[in-house]
Amino acid sequence: MAKSKKKIKKAKAGSAPNWEADPAGVFFSDRFNINPAVLDKYGAFDISVVSDLPVFIDPFLLFNSSNRKYVALHHQILDYLRFLRDQASDDLDPGLIKSWYTFREVKQNWLGFTVGGNNGNGLGPKFARALHAALGDILKDFGDETITSSSHLEKLALIRPGVGRDSISDFTTNLIKHFLLGYTEKFAKKHLAECDLKRVTVERAAFNYGTETWMSRTYTLPWTDGDFVILTPADLLTKDDTWINRTDMLGSFERLPTVVDNDQLRADVSRYFKSRLTRKPTQRERDRARADTILAFPELIDCYIKLKEDTGDQAVATSREKVDSTLRLARQVQVAARDLSDKTDLFETPWTSFDEALSAVHTFKDYVENQDGYRIINRGDGKPLASEAEVQTFFGLLLQASRFDVNREPNNGRGPVDFKLSMGLDKSLIEFKLAKSSSLERNLSNQVNIYEAANKTKKSVFVVICYTAADQAKVNRVIKKLELDQPDARPLAIIDARSDNKPSASKA
Repeated sequence: MAKSKKKIKKAKAGSAPNWEADPAGVFFSDRFNINPAVLDKYGAFDISVVSDLPVFIDPFLLFNSSNRKYVALHHQILDYLRFLRDQASDDLDPGLIKSWYTFREVKQNWLGFTVGGNNGNGLGPKFARALHAALGDILKDFGDETITSSSHLEKLALIRPGVGRDSISDFTTNLIKHFLLGYTEKFAKKHLAECDLKRVTVERAAFNYGTETWMSRTYTLPWTDGDFVILTPADLLTKDDTWINRTDMLGSFERLPTVVDNDQLRADVSRYFKSRLTRKPTQRERDRARADTILAFPELIDCYIKLKEDTGDQAVATSREKVDSTLRLARQVQVAARDLSDKTDLFETPWTSFDEALSAVHTFKDYVENQDGYRIINRGDGKPLASEAEVQTFFGLLLQASRFDVNREPNNGRGPVDFKLSMGLDKSLIEFKLAKSSSLERNLSNQVNIYEAANKTKKSVFVVICYTAADQAKVNRVIKKLELDQPDARPLAIIDARSDNKPSASKA
């Protein structure tokens, strides 16, 4: 949803004189008039308060930390999982399963997949049943492992396909919510104006082992747009995936039996694995055989975790690099928002949703190609954005000033379209693709037609991002093949985001 702009207040004490809040109020530092350097010094990640950013809490960073508070949080997570393990039984009351295993997403930390908002799905009955069943079966020795130096929450993701980084991060966030709330309260009381604070009672903030119930607690927290905000330490965050994850485990399969000195285990694993393969197995069949073998020999899970524990220092460096990259992108969006506000009149004229969608795309294209915006969409370090999702995040943040209802990836039956601008029955779609995508031709031919039918509209714009000369040549070939250069063809915007063909004016 679009957010109203917030008037800039007088800079608070401690703010550097060369910094000003962004009038769009996209980020925490802007909305609460805090110099980003103050957040950085405190260690907090400068979240967007209009759209989730795709970073996640990795519980391994608690385990591997030299910070005693973080290590204590890791132990608290294990205490709760041991409590659940000890209660695991086939006849456990469904009401208790709901109370102990299901959690709403902590949307107030603005981390996750939801672009254009912060309403995620949380951990519902499916997650609850999977964890309860696992603790009563394959994870029944949780807390008593002998191969690894500790237990790890991420074990659930290793044995259950579909339990990914977002589920692990959501579970971790809920189990350390009391810490995050206290961390935020401490910063807010010291640095925020009283008008930006509110005394809030937060449900399910901490678990009482005496009553075996979740308790509410009261905090003084940042308050904006009718809700409180939670800050997260940057050194707990990662991007892409947690350090311990199922994909990496399957990729490390051949190394797992070598972790322990057990010739019989190695022989049994090899024999079982080969028995699951056809004479000429495909890669998919090999992956399925690996997964089946790991379920048949659960000790392999601990072998994998041992490997990750032994290389834990790499987790810190890898996660920090990824999060810094995301934060740089966020900072670049701040620059872009200011530039667009100064250099264009986007969103100032009332018109249809299609007019606004088309104008927003053309403004974005002009900004990237002719006003040095390519430097921002290329991260600022000479590298292109890694995925369509990051391009969409960037563009979606720039749409926050729109008067139309801006929805990110609404799924109306035939898959999610990237953006829908609407006001009542007036609806238009925007779909992004990277030129390097192997499905570009198929998507240009069919994808938007399907989305239009699902959303009951005939108005849409397709946007293709080119980072190289090869990208541009590929797009030109596809356009000619599909005859998309005809006057009656659907609007198609090709954005040249190359960094190698834009010399300065003095050198042009």
